[in-house]
Amino acid sequence: MIQDVRRLMNQYWDWLKDKTVMRQVEGYVEISSPFLDRHNDYVQIYVKREDGGYILTDDGYTLEDLRNSGCPLDSPKRQDLFRTTVNGFGVQLEGSALIARATESTFALRKHNLVQAMLAVNDLFYLARPFVTSLFLEDVAAWLDMNEIRYTPQANFTGKSGYNYLFDFVIPKSRRQPERILQTINRPTHERAKILAFSWVDTKEVRPPNSLALAILNDQDQPVAPAIIDALREYVITPVLFSQRQNVVEQLAA
Repeated sequence: MIQDVRRLMNQYWDWLKDKTVMRQVEGYVEISSPFLDRHNDYVQIYVKREDGGYILTDDGYTLEDLRNSGCPLDSPKRQDLFRTTVNGFGVQLEGSALIARATESTFALRKHNLVQAMLAVNDLFYLARPFVTSLFLEDVAAWLDMNEIRYTPQANFTGKSGYNYLFDFVIPKSRRQPERILQTINRPTHERAKILAFSWVDTKEVRPPNSLALAILNDQDQPVAPAIIDALREYVITPVLFSQRQNVVEQLAA
């Protein structure tokens, strides 16, 4: 099993390296990551030297995109959700830009965290149109509460690689069930499945041996492609369609 996981990890690293593109833009270096946002555009960040270190920024793209998509952070609940998400990755908001500062030794980690924060916010607000009153994460939390399932929200774990990962819910171990880690995927795509798979593979090695990962997939607007479900299962992540969530209530409530 460990050889299979090592092979999968190497495939991920090779894909990440081969698909990353850089170019000079005035005083910054633009880094195009292989991850896609909801517009199918590559997520881009900008880097420049500052005070002997590096400053990494989204140049205000994340908040501007929310506003242009009809989803301004105009309510305390949305503001709190946004701040909790980005703070979980150690990213700050300065003006309208997401910012991370790095040294030579922390650059890889800070770059990883900034991209992950942008993707997490992008996913949180994917369905947030003016006529949508709740977010998918809130729907899942309400369902857990309704079924009296105990959980810790927004748990931040450090994987074996040293990278940080923010998971939406963690249900502690009980006498009948091991620790269960839940991640919502508002817009199930191959990219989001791949990100979660890497996060779980890296985190699993430092969690209790029997810990389980479940992906709660939003299928309210459109069906989830079977290939995405198969990909999650390959990485030992249990896919749970939101329309079929009652099937796992007993497992999560135990």
